[in-house]
Amino acid sequence: MTYKVNKTEEEWKQQLTEEEFKVLRQHGTERAFTGELHDKKDEGMYICKACGVELFDSSTKFDSGTGWPSFYSPVNGENVGEQKDFKLFLPRTEVHCNNCGGHLGHVFGDGPQPTGQRYCINSVSLDFKKKDK
Repeated sequence: MTYKVNKTEEEWKQQLTEEEFKVLRQHGTERAFTGELHDKKDEGMYICKACGVELFDSSTKFDSGTGWPSFYSPVNGENVGEQKDFKLFLPRTEVHCNNCGGHLGHVFGDGPQPTGQRYCINSVSLDFKKKDK
């Protein structure tokens, strides 16, 4: 797939920390309950760590008890993409940034209403922009 932001592996390695690169570019996962955004309660926007595109509004964040920031809906249907992931025994749906292709996490069908979705996202894939008052 072609993305608006295209960089070489070396350019990504220069921009991202080792852990960010592992998750965003190599489809890794941070350990549960270790991410700095897991317990964040401030109002604002969660953006892609790699390219800065808006991904999730804090109003859709909820405590799923899984150890990762969880949201019931992306900010819009264009910025977050989905694809099947067959790395584990059962297939899952991976979510990625549609602007740069960065791996964000996975989406599951056990979230709260109104969508019933749980976007389980790695903190290391995100930055946070606090809402101006």
